[in-house]
Amino acid sequence: MEGLSAIQGVYPPKSPPSPPEEEAGNRPVVPPLIPPKIPEGERVDFDDIHRKRMEKDLLELQTLIDVHFEQRKKEEEELVALKERIERRRSERAEQQRFRTEKERERQAKLVEEKMRKEEEEAKKRAEDDAKKKKVLSNIGAHFGGYLVKAEQKRGKRQTGRETKVRILSERKKPLNIDHMGEEQLREKAQELSDWIHQLESEKFDLMEKMKQQKYEINVLYNRISHAQKFRKGAGKGRVGGRWK
Repeated sequence: MEGLSAIQGVYPPKSPPSPPEEEAGNRPVVPPLIPPKIPEGERVDFDDIHRKRMEKDLLELQTLIDVHFEQRKKEEEELVALKERIERRRSERAEQQRFRTEKERERQAKLVEEKMRKEEEEAKKRAEDDAKKKKVLSNIGAHFGGYLVKAEQKRGKRQTGRETKVRILSERKKPLNIDHMGEEQLREKAQELSDWIHQLESEKFDLMEKMKQQKYEINVLYNRISHAQKFRKGAGKGRVGGRWK
């Protein structure tokens, strides 16, 4: 009985509140709580029960705290790893961008260098072509001019009708338009002029030989005429003993 009185002293029975008169007929009636019966003759140590409950609650709380901090530590580690991955990817992207920029800069530099090299080669080629054209023209002019000078010196001031015509045509002849010609075309033109000069030289040689032959024939005829005239002058004297007197 003492244990029951103690339980009742710790946990006094509570009577349910009386519902209002207007709702008493609608709500079910809850029976009053009956405290558990404790066998007589046994003594309940509430301090021990309270201590064990506190230890259990403390252990559960400590477990929750450990789990919380473990989870938080794991989340922090994952966050650090995520930040590291983000930073690593950012660095990789920056390195890739730097590499692409460097490659693009090198490509642009190569394009500029290649363009400058081609321009220099084209300018050099144009200069060489111009020099070759001038050289060809100079050679043509030298050969043709030398030929005209020699022809002029040989014939002196005396000119036939054909020579006068050649001189007039040479003076009236327009300069060659070879600015549009390439190296191969200039070579062909130079060869054509050279062949023409050789042909003129050949014709000149033939004419000179013909002139020499005509001079020789004229001299032969002149000698014959002279000899015949001498023979006629001495015919009137007669011959004595086979000799002219």
